[in-house]
Amino acid sequence: MWLMLCAQAAIAAPEPCVLDDAAGGAQAAGRVGTWPASVTVMVEGRWTLAWATRPSPLPVGRHVELDLRICGAPVDSLRVDADMPAHRHGMNYAAQVKALGGGRFLAQGLLFHMPGTWRLIFDIESEGRVQRLTYSVDLP
Repeated sequence: MWLMLCAQAAIAAPEPCVLDDAAGGAQAAGRVGTWPASVTVMVEGRWTLAWATRPSPLPVGRHVELDLRICGAPVDSLRVDADMPAHRHGMNYAAQVKALGGGRFLAQGLLFHMPGTWRLIFDIESEGRVQRLTYSVDLP
């Protein structure tokens, strides 16, 4: 699934982007399993960001992990957060992001504590600049 979506995203990306590798996704993160069927791909400027949630779909009131792949320029750091713009507040927990190498990251500890429209925030730092990508999701 990652490879198929990557091929579509790579058309719009400035450089070829391979979001999957021989390590097999979840195994590369040190866990046994397969990637979920639902992968979101975002292309913004020079960046292609693909991510999937565990569990999927996003639940309310349970901790969530995001498996992420970033292609584009080298990434110095990635920050992941979420907020509810209509309510003017964020999450009650701060996500911890681990770099796994090769553009792979694992964000842990996200918790969407109430239903409504949430905005996922991805801050990609590269070469002293930060590029913010956002994605809105409605949780029932």
